[in-house]
Amino acid sequence: MTSPLGPTLTTDRLILRPHRPEDFDDFAALLGDPTAMAFIGGAMSKALAWRHFTQNIGQWVASGYGFFLVYQREGGILIGRVGTHMPVGWPGTEVGWALHGHAHGRGYATEAASAAMDWAANSLGWTEIIHCIDAENEPSMAVARRLGSTVLREAMLPDPVNHTCVVWGQSADQWRARRRRS
Repeated sequence: MTSPLGPTLTTDRLILRPHRPEDFDDFAALLGDPTAMAFIGGAMSKALAWRHFTQNIGQWVASGYGFFLVYQREGGILIGRVGTHMPVGWPGTEVGWALHGHAHGRGYATEAASAAMDWAANSLGWTEIIHCIDAENEPSMAVARRLGSTVLREAMLPDPVNHTCVVWGQSADQWRARRRRS
């Protein structure tokens, strides 16, 4: 299924889809979750979450890609956001993730990121997929390892982030080969 913004991706346990107006309260709760936002700017107010919500919609409109909201197929609960990201000045074509604290440790990030990486490699034609991870964020580094990514370099993220990150990643060809083996 495709929305006016982009596709809906499904996995065994998850639905990944672009934002809809009715998602805002769930999205604001995600961005207000200190665990989900610990390494990406910290918990946000509802007013700041609104700005991010509309920015994500705008990214889909302007670029044809963006973050997906991730819902459990059973129960329809929003557990996070995962998706394709490459604002101006970004160190590469990223698939990133942020999940509610209650969703950690269940393999959801790896499952959702895998679907987003498949879409980035096969539909967007990205030749490299990176993950910009804070050097202290061991849980996200573990997800990157499970995805088969390795440390590529360090990078300074542009305004308004202005933060050094560790860039993990792999080529789309490496990703496709990994998926064929699994």
